Amino acid sequence: MNTKKLNNTFYIVTLLTVTMFFSCNNSYNEVQQLGMSENEPMGVAEHINLKYTDSGRVTANLLSAKMLDYSNRDFPFNEFQGGITLYLYDEENKKSTVVADYAIVYNKTDLIDLQGNVVITTVDNRELKTDQLYYDQKKEWLFTNKPVTFTSETDIINGNGFDSNSKFTNAEVLEVTGVITVED
Repeated sequence: MNTKKLNNTFYIVTLLTVTMFFSCNNSYNEVQQLGMSENEPMGVAEHINLKYTDSGRVTANLLSAKMLDYSNRDFPFNEFQGGITLYLYDEENKKSTVVADYAIVYNKTDLIDLQGNVVITTVDNRELKTDQLYYDQKKEWLFTNKPVTFTSETDIINGNGFDSNSKFTNAEVLEVTGVITVED
């Protein structure tokens, strides 16, 4: 009888162990999240100097003091708390510059939100200044509803809002509040 009792105990323990083993079905992502708050970044990068190339030619160079990676969220994004400086190079290796005190890139929508002392200077010396500017990467479109100052070859235009493609070939200041014509 002792053996029968021992066998029954062994079967019960085995059954409980197998049941517990199969009842644990956490996915890999859930296991990764253990011990990590959703409010915490997934990663932190400092002193970024990222170069994008196309066919061996540098097309962009992103500089930033600090980037926080929140790809662990339902709506993932990257946050550049230390601001950004972005150099964009055209086919003739001429440089345009984008500067902002803060930037956030939303991964699912390909939307970039630039904030604080945003200044874009193009290859042909046109300049846009504003406090906030959005860039739609899919449509290659810049826009804002904030006050702007846009300097072209001949004019300095102030207004509330701005729309343009990324090459500034159809740049438009919305709700123009003032125009100063520059003479040579």
